[in-house]
Amino acid sequence: MTLTVQTFAVSRVSMGGASDFVQGHLRIDPEALGSRLRNLEPRIEDARLHLAHPGDATRLLCCKDVVQPRFKLDAKAPGGGHLGVLDGVAVVTCGPIVGFQEGIIDMSGPGADYTPFSRLHLVVLELQVKPGTRPHDHEAIVRAAGLEAAAYLGEVCAEAAPTETQEVLWNEVAVDERLPRIAYVCMVLTQGLLHDTYLLGENASGTIPRVLDPRIVLDNGVVSGNCVSACDKNTTYHHQNNPIIRLLLDGHGKRWNFVGLVMTNVPTRLAEKQRSAEIAVSLTRELGARAVVVSKEGFGNPDADLMMLLRGLELGGVKAVALSDEFAGADGGSQSLADSTSHANAIVSTGNANQRVRLPPMATTIGPLADAERLAGGYAGNLGSDGSMEVELQAIMGATNQLGFSNLSCREV
Repeated sequence: MTLTVQTFAVSRVSMGGASDFVQGHLRIDPEALGSRLRNLEPRIEDARLHLAHPGDATRLLCCKDVVQPRFKLDAKAPGGGHLGVLDGVAVVTCGPIVGFQEGIIDMSGPGADYTPFSRLHLVVLELQVKPGTRPHDHEAIVRAAGLEAAAYLGEVCAEAAPTETQEVLWNEVAVDERLPRIAYVCMVLTQGLLHDTYLLGENASGTIPRVLDPRIVLDNGVVSGNCVSACDKNTTYHHQNNPIIRLLLDGHGKRWNFVGLVMTNVPTRLAEKQRSAEIAVSLTRELGARAVVVSKEGFGNPDADLMMLLRGLELGGVKAVALSDEFAGADGGSQSLADSTSHANAIVSTGNANQRVRLPPMATTIGPLADAERLAGGYAGNLGSDGSMEVELQAIMGATNQLGFSNLSCREV
């Protein structure tokens, strides 16, 4: 089964007139999109559409998810067929806070350097749900609206000629068995309490750990439904463009034998964590992997899941390297992770989420400014009278993403 990706490069986005896509210019009819969102869910009381472009003096607050507009050109199952992808643009959902672990996107200034989304043209949905809507329903409504808007934008481009076409191959590739056998274990949050991930349209909590064709993830197979801290949340956009999967597929049959993806969950109870780690280790060993890359989502109790995985893999003869951010205090002097094991001997840091940064005022703010004090990474009194604010990187969308999808790097001194 081959996945053929057709890319449509978007260089300009505007609102007004009929929706169309001509020579890289995506034009959006705000009335048509707004009507579609209101018809989708009667509990949406207000849906305001905004545009934010790279370099704009614009700040987005209480961002919940980021979604890349995509569309399927055929009825093939996820992981195969023809997939249309709009490059250079994304849908962002924001509005009144659902869970305090939501985030900030600055389109310019020092904050923009910490988020990959400042480089994209953003179609922002500022959504207000009807009073009395429960938090879990609020999250579900906003999630559905973001996916619906992304689907609408994809449909606008469906009849255009793609900029580029690429085949994403995996098990069709002839592989020299002497190449090192490498697997990928992808941890996703499945804890309830506004910390959920959806796999192939279902809550992943009851369907993983399991082995997947890695192209299913790239083909819209995984959707974020969680309000974990913005810095290390794997948004839907992160899953759609998972850089670890892309890298392993690019080197498959050349530098290594990418034997498969194990997606595993991060539950809440200790016994469930132990069982999940044991299953994920067993599945990885059944793939015949000699080495594995492990990515994490969230912090705190997920650190225990990570350590259980690393210990089980290493004891099972599988060399493991993990990606994790740190919560080491503003000065970097505190313990970075909530758990550890001597078997965790190769961890790549994606940054210290407690590092503080001063964000200057912006000409335009989209989303509830007062809630900046309530976001994880904010604090009471962090707002200046001029609209500036001080926050930890924890508050910035994607700042320390644990897929390595971020702008931070390090050097030895």
